[in-house]
Amino acid sequence: MRLAFWRWCIAVVLSAMVGAPLAAPDAEDLANRRSAIERQRADLRARIQTLQQELDAREALRKEAADALKVSEVAISQTTRRLNELSIQLKKASTELEALKKQIQRQQGILVQRREELSDQLRRQYASGLSPWAALLSGDDPQELSRNLSYLDYISQARAKTVAELKIEIERLAQLEARLDLRQKEVAQLVEETTQQRSVLELQQKERATVLARIEGQIQAQRSEAVRLGQDDQRLSGLVDRLGGQIQEAKKAEEARRVEQAKQAEQAKREEQAKQVELARRAEEQQIERARKIAQEQESKESARASEAAATPQSGEGLKKGLRWPLRGTLMARFGTNRPEGGIWRGVLIKARAGAPVHAVGGGTVVYSNWLRGFGNLLIVDHGEEYLSVYAYNQSLLKQVGDSVRAGDPLALAGSTGGQVDSALYFEIRHRGAAVDPLAFLSR
Repeated sequence: MRLAFWRWCIAVVLSAMVGAPLAAPDAEDLANRRSAIERQRADLRARIQTLQQELDAREALRKEAADALKVSEVAISQTTRRLNELSIQLKKASTELEALKKQIQRQQGILVQRREELSDQLRRQYASGLSPWAALLSGDDPQELSRNLSYLDYISQARAKTVAELKIEIERLAQLEARLDLRQKEVAQLVEETTQQRSVLELQQKERATVLARIEGQIQAQRSEAVRLGQDDQRLSGLVDRLGGQIQEAKKAEEARRVEQAKQAEQAKREEQAKQVELARRAEEQQIERARKIAQEQESKESARASEAAATPQSGEGLKKGLRWPLRGTLMARFGTNRPEGGIWRGVLIKARAGAPVHAVGGGTVVYSNWLRGFGNLLIVDHGEEYLSVYAYNQSLLKQVGDSVRAGDPLALAGSTGGQVDSALYFEIRHRGAAVDPLAFLSR
Protein backbone atom coordinates (compact mmCIF):
# COMPACT_ATOMS: atom_id res chain seq x y z
CA MET A 1 0.00 0.00 0.00
CA ARG A 2 2.85 2.38 0.81
CA LEU A 3 4.42 1.59 -2.60
CA ALA A 4 1.22 2.62 -4.40
CA PHE A 5 1.06 5.76 -2.26
CA TRP A 6 4.57 6.89 -3.20
CA ARG A 7 3.98 6.07 -6.87
CA TRP A 8 0.95 8.34 -6.72
CA CYS A 9 3.03 11.11 -5.07
CA ILE A 10 5.72 10.82 -7.78
CA ALA A 11 3.03 11.04 -10.49
CA VAL A 12 1.65 14.22 -8.89
CA VAL A 13 5.06 15.88 -8.72
CA LEU A 14 5.91 14.86 -12.29
CA SER A 15 2.62 16.28 -13.56
CA ALA A 16 3.52 19.62 -11.97
CA MET A 17 7.04 19.48 -13.39
CA VAL A 18 5.76 18.72 -16.88
CA GLY A 19 3.33 21.57 -16.73
CA ALA A 20 5.90 24.14 -15.56
CA PRO A 21 7.86 24.78 -18.80
CA LEU A 22 4.86 24.86 -21.17
CA ALA A 23 5.28 27.20 -24.08
CA ALA A 24 2.74 30.01 -24.18
CA PRO A 25 1.70 32.67 -26.72
CA ASP A 26 2.78 35.43 -24.31
CA ALA A 27 4.26 36.06 -20.84
CA GLU A 28 0.84 36.71 -19.23
CA ASP A 29 -0.52 33.32 -20.31
CA LEU A 30 2.67 31.59 -19.05
CA ALA A 31 2.29 33.32 -15.65
CA ASN A 32 -1.34 32.23 -15.42
CA ARG A 33 -0.35 28.65 -16.18
CA ARG A 34 2.36 28.68 -13.51
CA SER A 35 -0.08 30.11 -10.91
CA ALA A 36 -2.58 27.37 -11.73
CA ILE A 37 0.11 24.70 -11.37
CA GLU A 38 1.22 26.10 -7.98
CA ARG A 39 -2.37 26.00 -6.74
CA GLN A 40 -2.69 22.44 -7.98
CA ARG A 41 0.53 21.43 -6.24
CA ALA A 42 -0.62 23.00 -2.96
CA ASP A 43 -3.94 21.15 -3.18
CA LEU A 44 -2.20 17.84 -3.95
CA ARG A 45 0.23 18.30 -1.04
CA ALA A 46 -2.72 18.83 1.32
CA ARG A 47 -4.31 15.64 0.01
CA ILE A 48 -1.04 13.74 0.45
CA GLN A 49 -0.76 14.93 4.06
CA THR A 50 -4.34 13.86 4.80
CA LEU A 51 -3.77 10.43 3.26
CA GLN A 52 -0.56 10.00 5.25
CA GLN A 53 -2.41 10.78 8.49
CA GLU A 54 -5.07 8.21 7.59
CA LEU A 55 -2.39 5.62 6.85
CA ASP A 56 -0.69 6.31 10.18
CA ALA A 57 -4.02 5.88 11.96
CA ARG A 58 -4.58 2.54 10.22
CA GLU A 59 -1.11 1.40 11.21
CA ALA A 60 -1.90 2.23 14.84
CA LEU A 61 -5.13 0.22 14.63
CA ARG A 62 -3.21 -2.67 13.07
CA LYS A 63 -0.70 -2.64 15.96
CA GLU A 64 -3.52 -2.53 18.50
CA ALA A 65 -5.20 -5.52 16.85
CA ALA A 66 -1.89 -7.41 16.75
CA ASP A 67 -1.42 -6.83 20.49
CA ALA A 68 -4.96 -8.08 21.17
CA LEU A 69 -4.22 -11.10 18.99
CA LYS A 70 -1.13 -11.85 21.07
CA VAL A 71 -3.14 -11.88 24.31
CA SER A 72 -5.78 -14.18 22.84
CA GLU A 73 -3.33 -16.61 21.28
CA VAL A 74 -1.16 -16.85 24.40
CA ALA A 75 -4.29 -17.54 26.50
CA ILE A 76 -5.42 -20.28 24.10
CA SER A 77 -1.97 -21.88 24.26
CA GLN A 78 -1.97 -21.89 28.07
CA THR A 79 -5.54 -23.25 28.28
CA THR A 80 -4.79 -26.05 25.82
CA ARG A 81 -1.71 -27.04 27.82
CA ARG A 82 -3.83 -27.09 31.02
CA LEU A 83 -6.46 -29.26 29.31
CA ASN A 84 -3.73 -31.68 28.29
CA GLU A 85 -2.50 -31.87 31.91
CA LEU A 86 -6.05 -32.40 33.23
CA SER A 87 -6.62 -35.21 30.73
CA ILE A 88 -3.53 -37.04 32.05
CA GLN A 89 -4.62 -36.51 35.68
CA LEU A 90 -8.15 -37.72 34.91
CA LYS A 91 -6.85 -40.89 33.28
CA LYS A 92 -4.53 -41.57 36.23
CA ALA A 93 -7.33 -40.98 38.77
CA SER A 94 -9.67 -43.30 36.87
CA THR A 95 -7.02 -46.05 36.90
CA GLU A 96 -6.50 -45.63 40.66
CA LEU A 97 -10.28 -45.66 41.14
CA GLU A 98 -10.60 -49.03 39.40
CA ALA A 99 -7.72 -50.45 41.47
CA LEU A 100 -9.37 -49.30 44.71
CA LYS A 101 -12.66 -50.92 43.70
CA LYS A 102 -10.86 -54.23 43.10
CA GLN A 103 -9.10 -53.95 46.50
CA ILE A 104 -12.45 -53.31 48.21
CA GLN A 105 -13.97 -56.36 46.51
CA ARG A 106 -11.06 -58.51 47.69
CA GLN A 107 -11.28 -57.05 51.20
CA GLN A 108 -15.02 -57.70 51.36
CA GLY A 109 -14.35 -61.32 50.40
CA ILE A 110 -11.77 -61.63 53.19
CA LEU A 111 -14.23 -60.06 55.65
CA VAL A 112 -16.95 -62.60 54.70
CA GLN A 113 -14.43 -65.43 55.19
CA ARG A 114 -13.46 -64.17 58.66
CA ARG A 115 -17.11 -63.91 59.68
CA GLU A 116 -17.82 -67.44 58.49
CA GLU A 117 -14.84 -68.74 60.45
CA LEU A 118 -16.09 -67.07 63.66
CA SER A 119 -19.62 -68.35 63.07
CA ASP A 120 -18.28 -71.87 62.57
CA GLN A 121 -16.35 -71.74 65.86
CA LEU A 122 -19.41 -70.55 67.78
CA ARG A 123 -21.61 -73.25 66.21
CA ARG A 124 -19.15 -76.01 67.11
CA GLN A 125 -18.84 -74.84 70.72
CA TYR A 126 -22.60 -74.60 71.06
CA ALA A 127 -23.07 -78.06 69.52
CA SER A 128 -20.52 -79.60 71.91
CA GLY A 129 -22.28 -78.09 74.94
CA LEU A 130 -18.94 -77.29 76.53
CA SER A 131 -18.33 -74.20 78.67
CA PRO A 132 -15.96 -73.53 81.60
CA TRP A 133 -18.80 -73.62 84.18
CA ALA A 134 -20.42 -76.68 82.65
CA ALA A 135 -17.12 -78.54 82.78
CA LEU A 136 -16.54 -77.62 86.47
CA LEU A 137 -20.03 -78.65 87.56
CA SER A 138 -20.15 -81.86 85.56
CA GLY A 139 -18.51 -84.01 88.29
CA ASP A 140 -16.43 -85.85 85.72
CA ASP A 141 -13.01 -87.34 86.26
CA PRO A 142 -10.42 -84.63 87.10
CA GLN A 143 -8.22 -85.67 84.18
CA GLU A 144 -11.17 -85.52 81.80
CA LEU A 145 -12.10 -82.19 83.35
CA SER A 146 -8.55 -80.89 82.77
CA ARG A 147 -8.65 -81.97 79.12
CA ASN A 148 -12.02 -80.25 78.58
CA LEU A 149 -10.80 -77.03 80.17
CA SER A 150 -7.64 -77.08 77.98
CA TYR A 151 -9.79 -77.62 74.92
CA LEU A 152 -12.05 -74.72 75.92
CA ASP A 153 -8.99 -72.51 76.44
CA TYR A 154 -7.75 -73.37 72.94
CA ILE A 155 -11.18 -72.60 71.49
CA SER A 156 -11.29 -69.30 73.40
CA GLN A 157 -7.86 -68.26 72.09
CA ALA A 158 -8.76 -69.21 68.52
CA ARG A 159 -12.01 -67.26 68.78
CA ALA A 160 -10.20 -64.20 70.21
CA LYS A 161 -7.68 -64.40 67.35
CA THR A 162 -10.48 -64.66 64.78
CA VAL A 163 -12.28 -61.68 66.34
CA ALA A 164 -9.06 -59.63 66.29
CA GLU A 165 -8.43 -60.53 62.63
CA LEU A 166 -12.04 -59.68 61.84
CA LYS A 167 -11.61 -56.27 63.49
CA ILE A 168 -8.44 -55.61 61.48
CA GLU A 169 -10.16 -56.55 58.21
CA ILE A 170 -13.10 -54.27 59.05
CA GLU A 171 -10.66 -51.38 59.66
CA ARG A 172 -8.88 -52.08 56.36
CA LEU A 173 -12.20 -52.12 54.55
CA ALA A 174 -13.14 -48.77 56.13
CA GLN A 175 -9.78 -47.26 55.05
CA LEU A 176 -10.22 -48.52 51.49
CA GLU A 177 -13.76 -47.17 51.34
CA ALA A 178 -12.49 -43.78 52.62
CA ARG A 179 -9.79 -43.77 49.94
CA LEU A 180 -12.38 -44.70 47.32
CA ASP A 181 -14.61 -41.83 48.42
CA LEU A 182 -11.66 -39.39 48.29
CA ARG A 183 -10.61 -40.51 44.81
CA GLN A 184 -14.20 -40.30 43.58
CA LYS A 185 -14.36 -36.69 44.80
CA GLU A 186 -11.00 -35.94 43.15
CA VAL A 187 -12.20 -37.43 39.85
CA ALA A 188 -15.43 -35.43 40.06
CA GLN A 189 -13.43 -32.25 40.76
CA LEU A 190 -11.13 -32.96 37.78
CA VAL A 191 -14.13 -33.49 35.51
CA GLU A 192 -15.67 -30.20 36.67
CA GLU A 193 -12.39 -28.31 36.21
CA THR A 194 -11.93 -29.82 32.73
CA THR A 195 -15.44 -28.72 31.76
CA GLN A 196 -14.77 -25.18 33.00
CA GLN A 197 -11.46 -25.03 31.12
CA ARG A 198 -13.18 -26.15 27.91
CA SER A 199 -15.74 -23.38 28.30
CA VAL A 200 -12.93 -20.84 28.79
CA LEU A 201 -11.15 -22.16 25.69
CA GLU A 202 -14.28 -21.84 23.55
CA LEU A 203 -14.76 -18.26 24.74
CA GLN A 204 -11.11 -17.44 23.98
CA GLN A 205 -11.42 -18.98 20.52
CA LYS A 206 -14.44 -16.77 19.79
CA GLU A 207 -12.45 -13.71 20.93
CA ARG A 208 -9.57 -14.74 18.67
CA ALA A 209 -11.94 -15.13 15.72
CA THR A 210 -13.26 -11.61 16.37
CA VAL A 211 -9.72 -10.18 16.44
CA LEU A 212 -8.79 -11.98 13.22
CA ALA A 213 -11.95 -10.72 11.52
CA ARG A 214 -11.11 -7.16 12.54
CA ILE A 215 -7.56 -7.46 11.18
CA GLU A 216 -8.86 -8.94 7.95
CA GLY A 217 -11.30 -6.05 7.61
CA GLN A 218 -8.48 -3.54 8.02
CA ILE A 219 -6.43 -5.36 5.39
CA GLN A 220 -9.35 -5.27 2.94
CA ALA A 221 -9.82 -1.57 3.60
CA GLN A 222 -6.12 -0.90 2.93
CA ARG A 223 -6.30 -2.87 -0.31
CA SER A 224 -9.30 -0.83 -1.41
CA GLU A 225 -7.36 2.34 -0.61
CA ALA A 226 -4.43 1.05 -2.70
CA VAL A 227 -6.77 0.45 -5.66
CA ARG A 228 -8.20 3.96 -5.36
CA LEU A 229 -4.73 5.52 -5.26
CA GLY A 230 -3.77 3.47 -8.31
CA GLN A 231 -6.77 4.86 -10.16
CA ASP A 232 -5.68 8.39 -9.16
CA ASP A 233 -2.23 7.55 -10.51
CA GLN A 234 -3.73 6.49 -13.83
CA ARG A 235 -5.83 9.65 -14.08
CA LEU A 236 -2.83 11.87 -13.37
CA SER A 237 -0.78 9.91 -15.89
CA GLY A 238 -3.51 10.61 -18.46
CA LEU A 239 -3.26 14.31 -17.60
CA VAL A 240 0.49 14.19 -18.19
CA ASP A 241 -0.10 12.56 -21.58
CA ARG A 242 -2.60 15.25 -22.59
CA LEU A 243 -0.23 18.01 -21.52
CA GLY A 244 2.56 16.27 -23.42
CA GLY A 245 0.75 16.95 -26.69
CA GLN A 246 1.12 20.68 -26.03
CA ILE A 247 4.85 20.56 -25.22
CA GLN A 248 7.24 21.01 -28.16
CA GLU A 249 11.02 21.34 -28.05
CA ALA A 250 11.19 22.02 -24.30
CA LYS A 251 9.57 18.63 -23.56
CA LYS A 252 12.56 16.66 -24.94
CA ALA A 253 15.01 18.24 -22.53
CA GLU A 254 12.53 17.94 -19.66
CA GLU A 255 11.78 14.29 -20.59
CA ALA A 256 15.48 13.42 -20.54
CA ARG A 257 15.87 15.03 -17.14
CA ARG A 258 12.74 13.27 -15.83
CA VAL A 259 13.98 9.87 -17.07
CA GLU A 260 17.31 10.43 -15.35
CA GLN A 261 15.61 11.45 -12.13
CA ALA A 262 13.31 8.41 -12.36
CA LYS A 263 16.32 6.14 -12.79
CA GLN A 264 18.02 7.71 -9.81
CA ALA A 265 14.83 7.46 -7.73
CA GLU A 266 14.37 3.81 -8.76
CA GLN A 267 18.00 3.04 -7.93
CA ALA A 268 17.67 4.79 -4.58
CA LYS A 269 14.46 2.90 -3.91
CA ARG A 270 16.13 -0.42 -4.74
CA GLU A 271 19.04 0.39 -2.47
CA GLU A 272 16.65 1.41 0.30
CA GLN A 273 14.63 -1.80 -0.15
CA ALA A 274 17.80 -3.89 -0.05
CA LYS A 275 18.88 -2.02 3.07
CA GLN A 276 15.49 -2.58 4.74
CA VAL A 277 15.57 -6.29 3.85
CA GLU A 278 19.06 -6.61 5.30
CA LEU A 279 18.06 -4.74 8.45
CA ALA A 280 14.99 -6.94 8.81
CA ARG A 281 17.15 -10.04 8.39
CA ARG A 282 19.61 -8.86 11.01
CA ALA A 283 16.80 -7.87 13.37
CA GLU A 284 15.22 -11.30 12.96
CA GLU A 285 18.51 -13.06 13.68
CA GLN A 286 19.17 -10.80 16.66
CA GLN A 287 15.66 -11.53 18.06
CA ILE A 288 16.23 -15.28 17.83
CA GLU A 289 19.74 -14.97 19.30
CA ARG A 290 18.45 -12.79 22.16
CA ALA A 291 15.65 -15.26 22.80
CA ARG A 292 18.19 -18.08 22.92
CA LYS A 293 20.47 -16.18 25.32
CA ILE A 294 17.57 -15.20 27.60
CA ALA A 295 16.36 -18.78 27.66
CA GLN A 296 19.85 -20.05 28.45
CA GLU A 297 20.16 -17.59 31.34
CA GLN A 298 16.78 -18.67 32.68
CA GLU A 299 17.74 -22.30 32.29
CA SER A 300 21.00 -21.80 34.23
CA LYS A 301 19.05 -20.27 37.14
CA GLU A 302 16.79 -23.33 37.36
CA SER A 303 19.45 -25.75 38.62
CA ALA A 304 17.14 -28.75 38.97
CA ARG A 305 15.87 -28.51 35.43
CA ALA A 306 19.32 -27.72 34.10
CA SER A 307 20.80 -30.86 35.69
CA GLU A 308 17.98 -32.93 34.21
CA ALA A 309 18.60 -31.44 30.77
CA ALA A 310 22.36 -32.14 31.14
CA ALA A 311 21.63 -35.79 31.97
CA THR A 312 19.58 -36.25 28.80
CA PRO A 313 21.74 -37.81 26.08
CA GLN A 314 19.84 -36.10 23.28
CA SER A 315 21.09 -32.56 24.04
CA GLY A 316 24.41 -31.55 22.54
CA GLU A 317 24.55 -34.00 19.61
CA GLY A 318 23.53 -31.55 16.90
CA LEU A 319 21.40 -32.46 13.86
CA LYS A 320 22.14 -35.00 11.14
CA LYS A 321 20.57 -35.54 7.73
CA GLY A 322 17.55 -37.82 7.42
CA LEU A 323 15.48 -36.15 10.18
CA ARG A 324 11.76 -36.87 10.48
CA TRP A 325 9.43 -34.02 9.43
CA PRO A 326 7.88 -31.90 12.21
CA LEU A 327 4.53 -32.67 10.53
CA ARG A 328 3.37 -33.90 7.14
CA GLY A 329 1.73 -31.40 4.82
CA THR A 330 1.97 -29.52 1.52
CA LEU A 331 4.93 -27.15 1.10
CA MET A 332 3.54 -23.63 0.69
CA ALA A 333 6.95 -21.89 0.50
CA ARG A 334 10.54 -23.11 0.12
CA PHE A 335 13.80 -21.86 1.56
CA GLY A 336 15.25 -18.91 -0.37
CA THR A 337 12.07 -17.97 -2.28
CA ASN A 338 10.51 -14.50 -2.14
CA ARG A 339 8.03 -13.62 0.60
CA PRO A 340 4.83 -11.71 -0.41
CA GLU A 341 5.60 -8.87 2.03
CA GLY A 342 9.23 -8.58 0.88
CA GLY A 343 12.44 -10.41 1.64
CA ILE A 344 13.02 -14.14 1.31
CA TRP A 345 11.95 -17.22 3.25
CA ARG A 346 14.67 -18.44 5.64
CA GLY A 347 12.82 -21.67 6.30
CA VAL A 348 9.91 -23.64 4.88
CA LEU A 349 6.16 -23.07 5.27
CA ILE A 350 4.14 -26.30 5.64
CA LYS A 351 0.35 -26.29 5.30
CA ALA A 352 -1.33 -27.96 8.31
CA ARG A 353 -4.79 -28.30 9.78
CA ALA A 354 -5.44 -26.29 12.95
CA GLY A 355 -4.57 -28.30 16.05
CA ALA A 356 -2.30 -30.82 14.25
CA PRO A 357 0.58 -31.98 16.51
CA VAL A 358 4.05 -30.53 15.77
CA HIS A 359 6.91 -32.93 16.61
CA ALA A 360 10.58 -32.32 17.47
CA VAL A 361 12.92 -33.21 14.59
CA GLY A 362 15.66 -34.22 17.04
CA GLY A 363 16.60 -34.42 20.70
CA GLY A 364 17.53 -31.29 22.63
CA THR A 365 16.39 -28.65 25.11
CA VAL A 366 13.63 -26.01 24.71
CA VAL A 367 15.28 -22.58 24.95
CA TYR A 368 12.36 -20.35 23.87
CA SER A 369 8.59 -20.84 24.29
CA ASN A 370 6.59 -17.60 24.01
CA TRP A 371 4.73 -15.26 21.65
CA LEU A 372 6.87 -13.17 19.25
CA ARG A 373 5.59 -10.47 16.90
CA GLY A 374 5.51 -11.73 13.31
CA PHE A 375 5.94 -15.38 14.41
CA GLY A 376 3.00 -15.84 16.83
CA ASN A 377 3.47 -18.65 19.36
CA LEU A 378 7.14 -19.52 18.76
CA LEU A 379 9.21 -22.45 20.11
CA ILE A 380 12.98 -22.96 19.66
CA VAL A 381 14.93 -26.16 20.47
CA ASP A 382 18.71 -26.20 21.05
CA HIS A 383 20.17 -29.45 19.67
CA GLY A 384 23.79 -28.75 20.61
CA GLU A 385 26.75 -28.23 18.25
CA GLU A 386 25.25 -24.74 17.56
CA TYR A 387 22.16 -26.21 15.86
CA LEU A 388 18.69 -24.70 16.49
CA SER A 389 15.26 -25.69 15.16
CA VAL A 390 12.50 -23.04 15.02
CA TYR A 391 8.70 -23.73 15.02
CA ALA A 392 6.37 -20.71 14.45
CA TYR A 393 2.68 -19.77 13.84
CA ASN A 394 1.58 -22.40 16.42
CA GLN A 395 -1.91 -22.41 17.93
CA SER A 396 -0.56 -23.68 21.28
CA LEU A 397 2.82 -24.45 22.86
CA LEU A 398 3.00 -27.74 24.83
CA LYS A 399 6.59 -27.41 26.12
CA GLN A 400 8.26 -24.78 28.31
CA VAL A 401 11.78 -23.38 28.57
CA GLY A 402 14.15 -25.94 30.05
CA ASP A 403 12.13 -29.01 28.98
CA SER A 404 14.21 -31.82 27.46
CA VAL A 405 12.71 -33.40 24.35
CA ARG A 406 13.40 -36.42 22.20
CA ALA A 407 12.96 -36.83 18.46
CA GLY A 408 9.25 -37.17 17.73
CA ASP A 409 8.03 -35.63 21.02
CA PRO A 410 5.00 -33.31 20.55
CA LEU A 411 6.08 -29.67 20.96
CA ALA A 412 3.03 -27.65 19.91
CA LEU A 413 -0.25 -27.62 18.01
CA ALA A 414 -0.23 -26.05 14.52
CA GLY A 415 -2.27 -22.90 13.92
CA SER A 416 -2.29 -19.43 12.35
CA THR A 417 -0.99 -17.10 15.06
CA GLY A 418 1.06 -13.97 14.54
CA GLY A 419 -1.43 -12.44 12.08
CA GLN A 420 -1.45 -15.37 9.63
CA VAL A 421 -4.62 -16.16 7.68
CA ASP A 422 -4.14 -19.85 6.81
CA SER A 423 -3.15 -22.55 9.30
CA ALA A 424 0.48 -23.58 8.69
CA LEU A 425 3.81 -24.35 10.38
CA TYR A 426 6.85 -22.17 9.72
CA PHE A 427 10.00 -24.29 10.29
CA GLU A 428 13.67 -23.21 10.31
CA ILE A 429 17.03 -24.86 10.99
CA ARG A 430 19.91 -22.61 12.03
CA HIS A 431 23.58 -23.51 12.38
CA ARG A 432 25.90 -21.04 14.10
CA GLY A 433 23.21 -18.37 13.78
CA ALA A 434 22.77 -18.71 9.98
CA ALA A 435 19.61 -20.13 8.41
CA VAL A 436 20.15 -23.30 6.32
CA ASP A 437 17.77 -25.15 3.98
CA PRO A 438 15.68 -27.52 6.18
CA LEU A 439 14.97 -29.80 3.19
CA ALA A 440 18.67 -30.76 3.17
CA PHE A 441 18.21 -32.29 6.67
CA LEU A 442 14.67 -33.74 6.44
CA SER A 443 14.09 -37.26 5.11
CA ARG A 444 12.79 -37.60 1.56
